[in-house]
Amino acid sequence: MSRSPAADRDPERVLRRLEWTVLRRLDGLLQGDYRTLLRGHGLDLADLREYQLNDDVRHIDWNATARLQTPYVRVFNEDRQIDFWFLLDLSASVEFGSGGVRKSALAAELTAALARLMTRNGNRVGAILYRNGVDEVVPARAGRRQVLHLLARLARDEAQAGRETALAELLEAAHRMLRRRSAVFIVSDFIGLPGWDKPLGLLARRHETVAVRLLDPLELELPDLGLVVMQDAETGEQLFVDTRDAGFRGRFAQAAAAHEQALRESFAAAGVDCLELATDERLDEALLRFVRLRSRRGRAAA
Repeated sequence: MSRSPAADRDPERVLRRLEWTVLRRLDGLLQGDYRTLLRGHGLDLADLREYQLNDDVRHIDWNATARLQTPYVRVFNEDRQIDFWFLLDLSASVEFGSGGVRKSALAAELTAALARLMTRNGNRVGAILYRNGVDEVVPARAGRRQVLHLLARLARDEAQAGRETALAELLEAAHRMLRRRSAVFIVSDFIGLPGWDKPLGLLARRHETVAVRLLDPLELELPDLGLVVMQDAETGEQLFVDTRDAGFRGRFAQAAAAHEQALRESFAAAGVDCLELATDERLDEALLRFVRLRSRRGRAAA
C-alpha cells in the first residue's frame, strides 16, 4: 500500500486514498460484515443462562450468581446500530517516526479507515482526543462527512513536549462520558505514566474494547548509529549516547522487551485484544492480521 507523504493532511485526499486501498481489500475479506472486527456479542441484555465452558467471564452476572449459587451469564441481542468511539492519544511521543511515516499519521489513517468502514453501515463514530490532556470531544455522528471532520481535527495541531502522557485521564474520561454501550478503539503508543491498566479494565467491562498500539521499530531495538542525541519526546530531556556500545544496545533491547511483556500482561488482565501497528507496516496487512486473530478466537470459543 503506497502512502502519501507524511505532510499530506488534506482530509479528502487521505480518505479517498484509503477507500481505494485499505477499504477495498477489507471489503473482500469481511464480505460486508464489519462485525468480524468485534467479538460478536450484542449490546442489549436479553436473558440470563447458566455459565458454560468457554463463555466470556466478563458476561457473568455476579448478582444472579450470588443469589442462585450457580454461575450465570448475561445473554445479549445484537444491536444493528453501534456507536464506535476512538480514544486518540495524540501526545508528543506519537509524533515520532524513524522512517517516512510518523505514528500520528498512522493513527489518522487507522481511524479514518475504520470510521469509514463503520459509517458505511449506518453507524455513528465519535472521538475523544488527548494531546497535553483531554482537550476535545467529537460527538458521534454518521456519514462520510463525519470521517472527514475527524481527519481535520486530528490534523489541527501537535502536542507540545513538557508533560508526560497520563493515559489514565483519557480512559477515565471515556468511562464517564460513554453511557451507551459502544465499541471503543484506544489508539496510543502506551508510552507515559503508569496507572492506566485499572481504568482500561473498567472501560472494557462496559464496552467492546480494542487497544491499537502504535510503535516504531527503533523503539524496540537500536542499530549502531554512532554517537547520537536521544530526546524524550514527552519531557524534552536529551541524552548523548554512543550506540556503537554493544552493551548499551543490549540493555536498551532488554528494557524494551520488559516493556513489551508488561504491556501484554496489562492487556490480558483487562481482557482486551491488542492490534499492533508499526510505522514500517502496511495498514491493510495489519488489519487483516487482526481480523484473522479475532476470527480464530471466535471459532475457538464457539
